[in-house]
Amino acid sequence: MTYAIDADGLRKRFGETRALDGVSLRVAQGRVLGVLGPNGAGKTTAVRILATLLRPDAGTARIGGLDVVRDAARVRRTIGLTGQYASVDEDLTGMQNLVLIGTLLDLSRRDARRRAEQLLERFELTSAASRRAGTYSGGMRRRLDLAASLVGRPAVVFLDEPTTGLDPARRDATWDVVRSLVAEGSTVLLTTQYLEEADQLADEITVIDHGRVIAHDTPVGLKRQAGGRTLRVVPADAADAPAVARLLARISGEEPVPLAGGGASVPVADEAAMGAAVRGLADAGVAVSEFSLHLPTLDEVFASLTQPSREEVPA
Repeated sequence: MTYAIDADGLRKRFGETRALDGVSLRVAQGRVLGVLGPNGAGKTTAVRILATLLRPDAGTARIGGLDVVRDAARVRRTIGLTGQYASVDEDLTGMQNLVLIGTLLDLSRRDARRRAEQLLERFELTSAASRRAGTYSGGMRRRLDLAASLVGRPAVVFLDEPTTGLDPARRDATWDVVRSLVAEGSTVLLTTQYLEEADQLADEITVIDHGRVIAHDTPVGLKRQAGGRTLRVVPADAADAPAVARLLARISGEEPVPLAGGGASVPVADEAAMGAAVRGLADAGVAVSEFSLHLPTLDEVFASLTQPSREEVPA
């Protein structure tokens, strides 16, 4: 299988600090890989290597089949990168920033301006197009930076914590942009500190800690690995709450946790507990207003997989 992003055994040191210690990442075309990890885990170092901004000490990486070291110039023409901090020219207007990038990518002046207009509209910056970027708010500069990374319609997009500094509405709009990129055929590697963001966008998630990959799966797969399913039952009649609690205790062998408004929840080992609960409720003649099995949140999975960093390393 040919991968849009194919990195194998990446290693990188900064002095005595081992930022990457054999990291491998693979992303199929048209997919989103979420890369998670605590601060200093090595996420940004990996992105910089894949984007040709750093050379690995060891290991290989290919973008669309092109080696990031030997074919760096060609790789740069196929990718877009939004780093952790907005990197637009604050002395230029929003329009001028995007047109400049378009001309550097060999677009004609007319095509560069047309593409800039499309992106300014897409990121709701049209009204500020003629203002210097230095007058933009932090969120506006962030959106302009995102727009800049898409001028060349890249086949592979690296988004390093792209929604940092955006309010919830703008963050949701950025999520829609990512989804539209994928719908158009782009491949996305996304690093983020927002676990909900990875849950919403990523087809697969790689967790990095201390420069090593410690887990890789789909979001649902990671949640199942972490265990901790919780069965919640709320009876339609509050008078049945004690019967519900006794049933859940019998099924799980655990002390149920009372829920506000009646009912209870218990940790269960697997989905089989749902069937036992359904049968028990039917036998007892208890009607319910809520009956659900919850997997852990991605936040809980992340906390269970990672440890506080033992040393400060580049992110």
